[in-house]
Amino acid sequence: MTWLTGLSRAEKATCLSAFGGWMLDAFDYMIFTFVITTLIAQWHINAASAGALVTVTLLFSSIGGWGAGILADRFGRVRLLQASILWFSACTCLIGFCQNFIQLFIVRTLQGIGFGGEWAVGSVLVGEIVRPEHRGKAVGLIQSGWAVGWGAAAALYALAFSVLPPHLAWRSLFWVGILPAFLVLYVRRHVPEPAGFQALQATRQKAQAQPFWAIFSPALFRTTALSALLCLGIQGGYYAITTWLPTYLEREHGLSVIHTGEYLMVVIIGSFLGYVCGAFLADAWGRKPTFSFFAVLSLCSVIAYLLLPLTNMEMLIAGFPLGFSASGIYSGLGAYLSELFPQALRANGQGFAYNFGRAMGAFFPGLIGFLSQSMGLGRAICLFAACAYGAVVLIVFCLPETKGKVLQNF
Repeated sequence: MTWLTGLSRAEKATCLSAFGGWMLDAFDYMIFTFVITTLIAQWHINAASAGALVTVTLLFSSIGGWGAGILADRFGRVRLLQASILWFSACTCLIGFCQNFIQLFIVRTLQGIGFGGEWAVGSVLVGEIVRPEHRGKAVGLIQSGWAVGWGAAAALYALAFSVLPPHLAWRSLFWVGILPAFLVLYVRRHVPEPAGFQALQATRQKAQAQPFWAIFSPALFRTTALSALLCLGIQGGYYAITTWLPTYLEREHGLSVIHTGEYLMVVIIGSFLGYVCGAFLADAWGRKPTFSFFAVLSLCSVIAYLLLPLTNMEMLIAGFPLGFSASGIYSGLGAYLSELFPQALRANGQGFAYNFGRAMGAFFPGLIGFLSQSMGLGRAICLFAACAYGAVVLIVFCLPETKGKVLQNF
C-alpha cells in the first residue's frame, strides 16, 4: 500500500472524497434491502411489490447517472458530484417519513436519480486525476467503500431493531441517510477539476462541443454497446444476489434479525477484501483477465451457496467467497470505462454504459420477487445470477485490454 503515500494532494483528496461518497451511498441504498421484510409485514405488500421498489430506484438511477455524465462533460465533474450527493441524501432522509407504498415508490424514484449520478461522476473524476499506473488500484479501492457502507448498514440495522420498535427502527435508518450531505463541504474545498477537462473547456470556444449522442457514432458504437452489456452482466448478477439475500436467509433458513446480520457480515467482509484484491489484480493482470476470473468465481459461488444442501455453518463459511467474487469484479470497471472513451465524451460514455447495465439489471430484483412465488427464492436468484455472470465471460473477450493507458483528449 506504499503507493498511496506517493499520491499528490489532489489525488489523495479526490480518492478520499469518492470513497466517502460511495461508502455513504452504499449505506443509504443497502438499508432498504434490510428492511424489506419489515415493510412486507407492516404494509401488507407482496414480494413482487417489494422488488418493484428496488427496481424503480435502480431504473431511475440509470437515467440520473447518464444525465449526470452528460452534464459533467459540459459543466464539470466536481460540480455534478456535489449536486448528486445532496440530491441522494435528501431523498434518502425523506424515505423515513413515508406513510404508504405510493409515497415510498415516488421518493425511491427520486432517490435513484442522485444515486446514479454519484458513481458516474466520481469514478470519472478519479480516473482522470490519478496517474495511469495507479488508476486501477485507486478506483478499485474506492469501490471497497461500498462494502464499508454495507457493513455500517448491517451493524446499524441490528442495533436499531434491537433497541427500537420495528415501526420506528426502519425509519430511523433512513433519517441517518442525511449524513452524505456534509461530504459536499470537503469536496468543495479540496477536490479540483481534472486538468484534461480544464484544457478541454479552454478550447471549447474554438471547437463545437460534441453532442451527447456521439457515443453512438460509427466510431464508438461497438465500444458503447459492448461496455454497456459488460456492465449489465456485472450489475445484474450483483443485484440479483444482494437485494434478496437478507430475505433469503430469514425465509429459507429461519434466521432472526441478529443472526441474519452475522451471516451478512461474513459476506460483507468477503466483499471488502474482494474489492481490494480486484483493485490490485486490475493493475497487475490487466482489466480483462480480472473480469473473467471474478465472473467464473461468482458463478461457482452463487450456485454452491443457493443450490447445495449446506448446513448453517457451511453457509456462514460459503458467504465469504460469495461476497468476495460478486464485489471483486467491480474493482476494475470504473478505470476500464474511463479508458475506453475519449476525453470529450468520457463521462457521457461511461455514464451511459454503467447505467444501461444498471437499468436492465434493475429488473432482476422485481423478476426474482415474481418468480420466487412459483419456483422458490433461492432458485430464482441463482437463475438470474448465473445468466449474468455467464454473459460477462463471453463479452469480455470482445473488448480491448487498456491496462496502463494514458488518458488524453482524442
